[in-house]
Amino acid sequence: MAIKRRNKVDSSFSMSSMTDIVFLLLIFFLVTSTLVNPNALKLLLPKSTNQVSAKATVSVSIKHYQKSNTFSYHINGKEKPIRFDQVETELQNILQSEDDPTFSIYADKSVPIEHVVDLMNIAKRNKYKVILATSPE
Repeated sequence: MAIKRRNKVDSSFSMSSMTDIVFLLLIFFLVTSTLVNPNALKLLLPKSTNQVSAKATVSVSIKHYQKSNTFSYHINGKEKPIRFDQVETELQNILQSEDDPTFSIYADKSVPIEHVVDLMNIAKRNKYKVILATSPE
């Protein structure tokens, strides 16, 4: 007696759904990786082993152009620089509604310390907290 099955078991596997998931994950990580770096300026920060857990709401970057020996100040990583005499009023406008006003200083390694101290003096006059940004060792 020859009994035969009418339905055969198909052992193939469709990879199309797995490909869709991998593609969506790739898009997700590409989009989120662009949001990770808050600084648009390329700065060589000094190295440090200590890290602060406080979160600054505003960042002030100081870039040193060695060829012309000039300095530019950028608030929140904006490409358009502002003059030093405008930094204090900009910080006051941004931090006036904050409960615990804090800003971070991103200074290039080649920036003389006097420029960093000038920003710290602005913080002292206005009773702001300051975080000096460093790169981990």
